[in-house]
Amino acid sequence: MPDYQTVFTEAIQLPVADRLRLIDELASTVPDDQPPQLSPEWLDEINRRAAELDSGAVKPDSWEEVHKRLLAIAESGGAD
Repeated sequence: MPDYQTVFTEAIQLPVADRLRLIDELASTVPDDQPPQLSPEWLDEINRRAAELDSGAVKPDSWEEVHKRLLAIAESGGAD
């Protein structure tokens, strides 16, 4: 079985689209009872944004608005 460094070295040579697909497929194999460990900075950001939503300081976009933006990005060939 190949070791981590060999797999990583080969994976980073893939085109970006294939690396993103690999990330998605690997993430889907992680059991639900073993979520990824988030850095303290990400946890702080998540808590900050949740507090903004809870306080009403920020109004979330509707799914329709988000979906419309995503379709526009997809139709234009993707985000830069």
